[in-house]
Amino acid sequence: MKTVSFQLPETAFTVLGKEERKFISEMRIAAAVKWYDMGKISQAKAAEIAGLTRAEFIDALSRYQVCVFQYTEEDFAEEMANVN
Repeated sequence: MKTVSFQLPETAFTVLGKEERKFISEMRIAAAVKWYDMGKISQAKAAEIAGLTRAEFIDALSRYQVCVFQYTEEDFAEEMANVN
């Protein structure tokens, strides 16, 4: 595991009403959910980045109202074309 550090304004913690450790955990999850939603990373990689199990990450997707499935319109059209 690699450690990355960066600076945040003190107000980042107080405005969200989070203590530092919880804020960092939520920030990791939010980033992983966004990257997954954008199709940049797989569900397994996103769960790893978020520090969650795959099942926990799926729950996080639900909380953020992000679809568990990554299907583009083209993927869907291809699937439908192969249905007989």
